Amino acid sequence: MCGYIGVFAKQPRAFNPNMFDAALRAIHHRGPDSSSQWFDPKGQAAFGYVRLGLVGLGNGTQPIVADEGDLVMMVNGEFYDYQRIRTELEGYGCRFKTSSDSEIAMHLYRRHGVRGLKQLRGEFTILIFDRLRKKLFAVRDRVGVKPLYYTEHEGAWYFASEIKALLAAGVPAQWDHEAYANRGFILRDRTVFNNIRSVKPGCWIIADESGLQTEQYWDWDFPDGEATEQRSEAEMIESLRNTIEESVRLRLHADVPVGVCLSGGLDSSAMLGIATELTGQSLQAFHLSFEGEQAYDERQYAEVAARHNRAHLNVLSVNSSDMADNFENALWHAEMPFANAHSVAKYLLCKYVQNQGMRAVLTGEGADEVFGGYPHYRRDMVLYNHENQDPSAIAELSRRLHASEDRYLPGGKNDVKWVQDELGHGVSWLQTQSALFGPLAQLYSDDFRERFSHTDAYREFYDRLSPRALNGWEPVNRSLYMVAKSSLPNVVLTSLGDRMEMAGSLEGRPPLLDHQVIEAACRLPVNMKVRGATEKYALREAMRPYVPQAVLDRKKQYFRAPPASESPQSKLYEMINDVLSGPALNNVPFFDPRKVRALLATLPSLSTAQRASADNLLMEIAGLCLMQKRFALN
Repeated sequence: MCGYIGVFAKQPRAFNPNMFDAALRAIHHRGPDSSSQWFDPKGQAAFGYVRLGLVGLGNGTQPIVADEGDLVMMVNGEFYDYQRIRTELEGYGCRFKTSSDSEIAMHLYRRHGVRGLKQLRGEFTILIFDRLRKKLFAVRDRVGVKPLYYTEHEGAWYFASEIKALLAAGVPAQWDHEAYANRGFILRDRTVFNNIRSVKPGCWIIADESGLQTEQYWDWDFPDGEATEQRSEAEMIESLRNTIEESVRLRLHADVPVGVCLSGGLDSSAMLGIATELTGQSLQAFHLSFEGEQAYDERQYAEVAARHNRAHLNVLSVNSSDMADNFENALWHAEMPFANAHSVAKYLLCKYVQNQGMRAVLTGEGADEVFGGYPHYRRDMVLYNHENQDPSAIAELSRRLHASEDRYLPGGKNDVKWVQDELGHGVSWLQTQSALFGPLAQLYSDDFRERFSHTDAYREFYDRLSPRALNGWEPVNRSLYMVAKSSLPNVVLTSLGDRMEMAGSLEGRPPLLDHQVIEAACRLPVNMKVRGATEKYALREAMRPYVPQAVLDRKKQYFRAPPASESPQSKLYEMINDVLSGPALNNVPFFDPRKVRALLATLPSLSTAQRASADNLLMEIAGLCLMQKRFALN
């Protein structure tokens, strides 16, 4: 685990070591153990690296320079099953100079070229500089667990684990107006920072003197809607269980202890159960409790799961004051606005886990996105994809759908109606996004709204999807794919994943996002993802041997912090109110301050559900104000 910055110059140059020092200081939290730099004698490239040691503690310093001098490499993340691959490579005559898992990538590249890296399994980003070919390869893992950003600056391509390293290296801190107007920082590979993009999951970028070329080496894939599954349900459940168990087993390998982040839900409880069975040990589990907030607190279920597995449960209780005090720091690490303080809570939890002496934890992250765990998947099933379901259950769910209250603010435009015509069915996730954030556009300044009035954010997102997703797949699988290409890597794995984990110098390992687990889940019939009112049905059944009944039977609860507006006297609400009432709002280039403050004033008159929706908007805008100050954005 680490952080890094790499520069590839179009024309040879002299690199400034002080610039690399500044960049590495900005991401010191990603690698507090050591730092190092390498400069190409011919001035074509330069690498800087900070390390958090988990595997090969004694000799895993990077960048790794091949003995032949032709290849230089840095890796952020972990390669699982690397010992098997290393043994194979040694059989071919490859000689290793470290005991780190990272080095296998260099030897795979040497033997097979960049396509050899498709053998890697894990969560990672890689930079390889091929000195003879004068090419730099930037590779990101299949799902986007680990971040990698890039930009062009002063005749060179810059790559870094976090945006703040690029800024410290001299890249200008400027808003990307178009990306924000089109929510490109969620829907695509844009960020809110101008000209700074993310390497797409499952892709590599090849940089050479002629420019950049992006190639996709892996993607989510689902069976055709007409395909018939030949396996029995029991066989599918058993196969899925075996695949998940193997994924957990691989992620338990480290030269340091591995704990478990335990929410008390199905996903993390299952990871704890499997890890306990595989190790035969009582593990350290870590839980975040929202102090005094029964509707959002899952502590009682975490305690049940911990007792069931004889785990030692470490509990961090946080309140509104804690989240207010750490809001700006969490934003700085996230490098993007967030609409709920759960990112701040995750930041605090990861700091706490670090203080307990842990460096690596298993998480249940990604289960909802892989196995169909959100209400919008169930809604799509009920409305458009209820083949092989119990008709009485579908009828009851349909009744409940039509009776549910409007939870969104009025005034948002329905800009995804075209999806129905395009696909023959709606996509509830797109409709939810539009309904939730459509009202945000009502708060734009007149100039900003006019400037981007002719853009269609969701259409642009849709048009960038693989044609394979738009032909033949079932509606629920299409919805899963859209989330996998947007909010999963760009929100869940960013402001709730790697960025908060590494703020605490902590590696999160998500076994349910292993690409072989995903491929197994993709093959499952829709009625094994959502069965009636039961979401994640197949995962639930596969994990039944490892999860206590009380957790299996409980109603799903999302990891969300209480909306600040629920407690107008709380410190978090006061902080948001102070930011939006002060001069900082006047400097953010997207909004009309009068409109924002008018919404703030109407909060008490809104329904509870609508107040929560407004809370999302106000928290995001307050976050933008604080980001502008912290990053000196213009």
